Amino acid sequence: MKKVCAITKKGSIVGGGYSNRTRATKFNPTGKVRKYPNLQKKRLFIPELGKTINLEVSARGMRTMKKRGAYSTLLKAGLIQTK
Repeated sequence: MKKVCAITKKGSIVGGGYSNRTRATKFNPTGKVRKYPNLQKKRLFIPELGKTINLEVSARGMRTMKKRGAYSTLLKAGLIQTK
């Protein structure tokens, strides 16, 4: 399973950096770290379709669904089709 949000399409990023102590002393890289979005497995009932769907969605995507409504958000993301 890909670690990508179904709604926002956010995926992982590579973050790396230096601690302030490292910057103060000498060049000594701390290494690269892959950072993943906050994905949650959710089961949603869509009353307009009368169906339940399973999604792996980020916390930001859940906020988007709460604001706009689940049906319109999933329709815009291309996860469901109109009747």
